[in-house]
Amino acid sequence: MPANPPKRTNDEGFHESLRRLTGYALRLIPPAKAQAAQLVTPRHGLYLLRQHQRTVFEAAIYTPVLCLILQGCKEMTFGDHHFRLRAGECALVSHDLPIVSRVRDAPYLVLLLDIEVEVLRSLSEDLGEWMTAPAEARALEVHQADSRLLDAIGRYLTLAESELDARVLGPMLLKEIHYRLMMAPLGHMLRSLLRPDSHASSIARAIALLRRDFRSPMVVEELAREVGMSVSSFHKHFKDVTASSPLQYQKGLRLLESRRMLVAGAASVTTVAFEVGYESPSQFSREYARRFGRPPSQDVAPRALSASSRGP
Repeated sequence: MPANPPKRTNDEGFHESLRRLTGYALRLIPPAKAQAAQLVTPRHGLYLLRQHQRTVFEAAIYTPVLCLILQGCKEMTFGDHHFRLRAGECALVSHDLPIVSRVRDAPYLVLLLDIEVEVLRSLSEDLGEWMTAPAEARALEVHQADSRLLDAIGRYLTLAESELDARVLGPMLLKEIHYRLMMAPLGHMLRSLLRPDSHASSIARAIALLRRDFRSPMVVEELAREVGMSVSSFHKHFKDVTASSPLQYQKGLRLLESRRMLVAGAASVTTVAFEVGYESPSQFSREYARRFGRPPSQDVAPRALSASSRGP
């Protein structure tokens, strides 16, 4: 179902902060010689991605990250929720989530910042009573950024100009950005994650186990016991966080890994199917086509095709 669009502001301070931050970002991206995507990394864990054309919908697992749109428009689908983000709006992902997205309007420029759990934990003692979070907090929240967050990110981005400034001021500015995110309207789940007894923390541990062993058969009862939850509670809260069941989530991991292997030319369709945990190549092909809209054979790189066509 369509999600409520973020409320946009007419605040001049916000628009000036957004213009200034966008200018900083554009100066760090070299002139494009073609229409290919451009990705630069001004600092560890901070990325700028520029697209010159619209893209098709693609599925991916998003790790905890802030996606701040600076130019263009991005569409994201998470479970039954559909979001359309424009300049000045951001998506905050708190868990490893299966998300389908595309660039709707180009030119498109997005700033991506990895969410660092250790930085969040360093704030927990200072936050104290502010650590509580509403029960309806989601693992993907979308909201318009405010000028204070934009200014903090802008100052962090300009550290690329001075190695000494980056070394001295970088940790403090990164902490400020995480603080602003935690206290923003989209930061509820981040606060919940810091409580070790919260459902958000338990599901984060379960996701880590699934991502580590996604090729192996999964027993939901064992996974629930591993994170200290009953099976019924585990199912409910896992779906609340990821918008999928544990089995669906595992299937998504397998299919995304299989696509990566096929596109890289790592192996044939049958070999990849067994490698990611499928027992039946025909079932793999059906589920792959259902997820990506085309059979896996169409994603096989030429190298894998030529290798699979040779005799023993």
